[in-house]
Amino acid sequence: MRPACKHRQLFAAPSLPALRSGSQTILSKYSDAHAGALTLKFIAGLSVALALSATCAFSAHAADPKPDAIVKTKSIEARVFLGDRIKADAALAADCLAEGKTWLDKNAAEAAAARKADPQFFKEGGWEFERKYEIRSVVADRYVSVLRNDYMNTRGAHPNSDVNTILWDKAANKRISIRPFFTETADGGPTMKAMVKAIIASLTDEKKKRGAGETATDEWFKSVEPRLLKIGAVTLAPSTEAGRSSGLNFHYPPYAVGPYAEGEYVAFVPWETLKPYLTSEGARIFGGARPKGDADEP
Repeated sequence: MRPACKHRQLFAAPSLPALRSGSQTILSKYSDAHAGALTLKFIAGLSVALALSATCAFSAHAADPKPDAIVKTKSIEARVFLGDRIKADAALAADCLAEGKTWLDKNAAEAAAARKADPQFFKEGGWEFERKYEIRSVVADRYVSVLRNDYMNTRGAHPNSDVNTILWDKAANKRISIRPFFTETADGGPTMKAMVKAIIASLTDEKKKRGAGETATDEWFKSVEPRLLKIGAVTLAPSTEAGRSSGLNFHYPPYAVGPYAEGEYVAFVPWETLKPYLTSEGARIFGGARPKGDADEP
């Protein structure tokens, strides 16, 4: 929702009944010449208000971000947006945009097929999809954590959302995993088990803060598995020490670890918990504490 324009409060035009009543009062109290002058002032003021309102509407429209890629058909309108910090890195921007365009084409094909099979579900309009790439943190001026947020409206009971992450190595200009920071990351191994234990503890605390402690159950947490590809989308958490990371943030979309109404969750695992499993590179980049306010970030 766009913020209200400050210009709109400068002049409020009265209703037509009020104008009629006001005009009768003015004409009975003042001369025709005086009333005419007041009318001219009102018209001038109304013109200013309309001009400002038009300017405000134009400004709001101009402020709408322009998608970096878009697909628009009778079945779907899907957009991809890259954050400004991503655009500043040509290699990272190209990588994200290529992935985003593939995502657009895939969903456009699915929407067209769905419309052909069940046209009745498109009576209220086509699907609306949106993907945004934003940088979450930069560590050691090398490792860039990117959040990839998806919005999907297929005209069902409610829109859906998803979150995933990218860890980008600026030195190599490619995507990597967190494997280089740990001595072992085997499925069910000690590192993964330590992460899962810390994740569940963090999620449980967060659920209690939200008044949702009753859903802090094994049933909801069963999707958090001690496997690198099943443990959750991960980013390097920022730190109070410049250039370092205070630990790992794991990002979960609605439905992943709780009912839809609870929304997204971010579980924080401090680096000290993982200290026994760090490689030399891990020991180099981890340190410090989680900054105040980071827990409020998506």
